[in-house]
Amino acid sequence: MTIFERIVAGEIPCHKVWESDEFLAFLDIRPVAPGHTLVIPKNAIDPVFAMDDEAYQRFLLAAKKVAEILKTKIHCERICMSVVGFEVPHAHIHLIPARGMSDFPWPGGAPAKAEDLAKLSEKLRAL
Repeated sequence: MTIFERIVAGEIPCHKVWESDEFLAFLDIRPVAPGHTLVIPKNAIDPVFAMDDEAYQRFLLAAKKVAEILKTKIHCERICMSVVGFEVPHAHIHLIPARGMSDFPWPGGAPAKAEDLAKLSEKLRAL
């Protein structure tokens, strides 16, 4: 049983932000920024792309609803969204209030070479 399943079951407390019959949103215990919130489906599924299309759409709409709540309550420029998926084997979306790029851990590595991007895009289109 994952930590998120235990939170849903009430075995582990959380700082709830929003809840529906299908989803739960709560504050991350290791926030990137104040208000960093996790949105999870109450039913365990992993990874996020294993969700059927209808459930996936409802999940994103739930995240949008929570992002709108955060935006009205926390002083920030926007709410950033991240779906990483390795931290807990249970689909979840990170919503992170940010004032600018310096508040969000992005961009990643060094710029890619144009020829490497061309080869990779060709490979991906061939699938």
